[in-house]
Amino acid sequence: MHNHLDAPAVVRALAPDEPVILNRPHAAARAARFFATRFPGKSLYAVKANPSPDLLKVLWSAGITHYDVASIAEVRLVRATLPEATLCFMHPVKTASAIAEAYKVHGVRTFSLDTHEELAKIVAATSDAEGNAARDLRLCVRLRVSSEFSELSLASKFGIDLADAAPLLQATRQVADWLGVCFHVGSQAMTPFAYVQALDRARAAIAEASVVVDMVDVGGGFPSVYPGMEPPPLEDYFSIIHRHFESLPIAYNAELWCEPGRALCAEYNSLIVKVERRRGNELYINDGAYGALYDAAHVAWRFPVRCLDEDRTGALEDFAFYGPTCDDADYMEGPFLLPADIAAGDFIEIGMLGAYGAAMRTAFNGFGQGGAVIVTDEPMASLYTGRKDPRVSDNVVSLR
Repeated sequence: MHNHLDAPAVVRALAPDEPVILNRPHAAARAARFFATRFPGKSLYAVKANPSPDLLKVLWSAGITHYDVASIAEVRLVRATLPEATLCFMHPVKTASAIAEAYKVHGVRTFSLDTHEELAKIVAATSDAEGNAARDLRLCVRLRVSSEFSELSLASKFGIDLADAAPLLQATRQVADWLGVCFHVGSQAMTPFAYVQALDRARAAIAEASVVVDMVDVGGGFPSVYPGMEPPPLEDYFSIIHRHFESLPIAYNAELWCEPGRALCAEYNSLIVKVERRRGNELYINDGAYGALYDAAHVAWRFPVRCLDEDRTGALEDFAFYGPTCDDADYMEGPFLLPADIAAGDFIEIGMLGAYGAAMRTAFNGFGQGGAVIVTDEPMASLYTGRKDPRVSDNVVSLR
């Protein structure tokens, strides 16, 4: 993979007709070191956010040793890429064959669940040929919690309701060598209070079940920086999570886990696209809803942008994008702030696409191709360097 200074240098060297992903290994390594050294527990990378083998190696080298895998394909990928990594199969609905392969072939011992049926499936799939149940299972019961403080909800699909949790926790404790409680507050949680509410729900579930809990996993949701979304410092999240974890009715040596995805990889990638046509304040570009800009189209996510043509000096205006496919839905409303005189043939860098960017690419309509290069400049926004502290409180006081 070729190295360049920054996006303008890539355009000068390649004048690309296809979209180009820019990798920033130093940014991902910085994020990984931050979580590995400052989160008061164990950090598992949520592989679905960006499964790039190059990224996985960067995170491993920077101290991330545990990985949240959600499919047998992710299990195989991470095991092949990082043979010594600890894998945790945290999807609550898995096939029996995936569970069996993960346990018997790839050494996975940690599984999540949210129903009695999934518990029975895990026990059966991990039993030996004589039908003897595994004695080394580390099982995590996923609770349903609110996503009201997050930009993208994850409250409807997975998780057992609090009213039903006690019997499942008790049944899981009977077969698990090690019992955990996990949840997910939703993607891009904009206040640490999201975790306070979820941990209060975990407290109630544990107390009602009267079981010994060996681990609490606060899941993902840790934010990154995007236009119009300036979260508090991550240290505020860590401090409040730790304080509430310490007061839970759990084993004295219980572990605290988290599963960052976006926060570890958002700054790893940006994207160079080319303007193929301008129609008023609509720009036709060569990536879109079926490529790395899935979130820009489907959930109207805004990303930082800049025009890479130094001759464009017009005042910034709001633009929308159309992607390259024939689908009318290949549309990104934005708004994206770009020079008023931007024109066909210009190049744009779109930042903060390391999370759910390249991972979402398809080959629909013959598009979705394009290479990747390494750049050494800083990402267009960062939670980890050169950022003004907004001190957004939401009734939460910073402990720094």
